[in-house]
Amino acid sequence: MTPAARQALVRALSALSPADEAEDRDRRLVLDFVQRHSDPFDRRLPEGHLTGSAITVSGDGRRVLLLWHRKLERWLQPGGHAEPGESAGEQVALREATEETGIPGLGLHPEAPRPIDVDVHQIPARPGEPAHAHLDLRYLVVAPPGSVPAPDLLELHAARWVAWDDVAALGPDPGLRRALAKARALVTLPDP
Repeated sequence: MTPAARQALVRALSALSPADEAEDRDRRLVLDFVQRHSDPFDRRLPEGHLTGSAITVSGDGRRVLLLWHRKLERWLQPGGHAEPGESAGEQVALREATEETGIPGLGLHPEAPRPIDVDVHQIPARPGEPAHAHLDLRYLVVAPPGSVPAPDLLELHAARWVAWDDVAALGPDPGLRRALAKARALVTLPDP
């Protein structure tokens, strides 16, 4: 990551208004991590690495796209690890969302903060990979009107558009609920 890219990320994280104490703690952890590592997206860092994810909403703003993840067995937003050479969370989030959903033409929401949310979560050890942290940078992404997901079913069981009022029944974790609430506030019309 270039010094300019790191400084841009530090500025963006410093400007982020946390929605709660948990996000404020995570924002401070991510800021510290970015300032301590020359390439905070590098998966070889033993303590963890930055990831990028996309809170992906339909073109009309009435639904959000959630993925049923095979390994973790829960509904999540699209996202994941940076590829070598990637140094911007937006770039990672858009690439991962396109790969995982099969939807071309995804774009960043023009008015949303970048990132819209941050979340630090622990990944348990697996064969060949020790336990580590994912320091997730979350971006609000808009799908073209009429988009139909065509997910890669190697990693996922399913991908589906979910109406905002139906999200809670899927049991998202507290950090994802927070990010979804922020997204909903930006993309939906107030109730009459």
